Amino acid sequence: MKLHTRAVHIGDRKRVEGGRDWVPVTTPIHTGTSYFYNDLADLDRVFGKEMAGQSYARYSNPTNDALEELCTSLEGGAGSLACSSGMAALHMAVSTALLDRRRVVLAAKLLYGATLNMLVKAFEPAGVEIHFVDFDDESAVAAAISEHRPGAILMETIANPMLRVPALDRIAALANNAGAPLIVDNTFATPLITRPLEHGAAIVVHSLTKYLSGHGDVLGGVVVANQEFYGPLRDISRMLGFVLGPFEAYLAMRGIKTFPLRMERQCANAQAVATWLASHPAVDRVYFPADPAHPDAANIQRLFEPGLFGAMVSFEVKGAAREQIFKVMNSLRMVVPATSLGDVHSIVLYPAMSSHRDLAPKHRARLGIQDNLLRLSVGIEDPADIIADLDQALSAT
Repeated sequence: MKLHTRAVHIGDRKRVEGGRDWVPVTTPIHTGTSYFYNDLADLDRVFGKEMAGQSYARYSNPTNDALEELCTSLEGGAGSLACSSGMAALHMAVSTALLDRRRVVLAAKLLYGATLNMLVKAFEPAGVEIHFVDFDDESAVAAAISEHRPGAILMETIANPMLRVPALDRIAALANNAGAPLIVDNTFATPLITRPLEHGAAIVVHSLTKYLSGHGDVLGGVVVANQEFYGPLRDISRMLGFVLGPFEAYLAMRGIKTFPLRMERQCANAQAVATWLASHPAVDRVYFPADPAHPDAANIQRLFEPGLFGAMVSFEVKGAAREQIFKVMNSLRMVVPATSLGDVHSIVLYPAMSSHRDLAPKHRARLGIQDNLLRLSVGIEDPADIIADLDQALSAT
């Protein structure tokens, strides 16, 4: 089945062995925390992983199982784990990758601010060496792998918020040659645009909150692993329990059914908005992967599905300081100034205030995140309405 079809059908309408002769058309919300069997020997076999089944909600849940099957299918992995947030998913991914390897992580310099904080403020104090390198420089990545011999390598498909696109396939080859699993946060790209496991990654992470769920009403994350790492991922999860609740799993699964349609519309809208912004007199620079002059155009052409470039647009407001940026955001009438992305409605965020707030100003500047930079998540509205709202807000400067 094609991805659009799998998004609608995978995970639903499961028949229970020896169960009822009717099946709900969508997966129900299973709220039970524990399970019993007519024969205790069956429960014993479930606990021992000798037989499929449910035992305790920290280990698995039928609603979560359906969502995980769906996410596994979309990314082409061996199995998935639905987690309580995107950051919980990322923590599980890094912990799993380092389980029997050197406690050294080589990470891209340009990452979501909370990811940078997690590496430096949680993993590093726990004894994990963290090294950062410019993933847009493949020779620098190769040199850093040789020097630091990492146990795991971490990157984003489309880097937040500067929208750089490293050579995922070639970095995966370097990682595999070094025996270091590559972890890829694929939230911005989604499996509609590219699937990192197909390019050699070992583990893929998504914030379910964003494009997959897509309606601003779910907090969650998912880890999709290859065959080597799926078993250890589940084992760690059974101990730590960073699992998603069944109600959130249900909402996420419902959102995914329309995710490919929404994402196609958002990509098209983003391209229209980015083109318009590039000609606006109040805009100094636009960052968008469809730009033929994008520094990673060759990677984008090689790795992305044709005609799909993501739905994130970053842009710099000409000569604006913090006060002028606030004025633009406060002037918006439809586009929502909020700290998220991937919803059906357009959302604008000020990285210096929110996603990358904890970085020192000089650090942000080195990454290209200027104090006049805005990050726009383009929704499914009519693009003319998005443009009109941005126009009147930018005119306020």
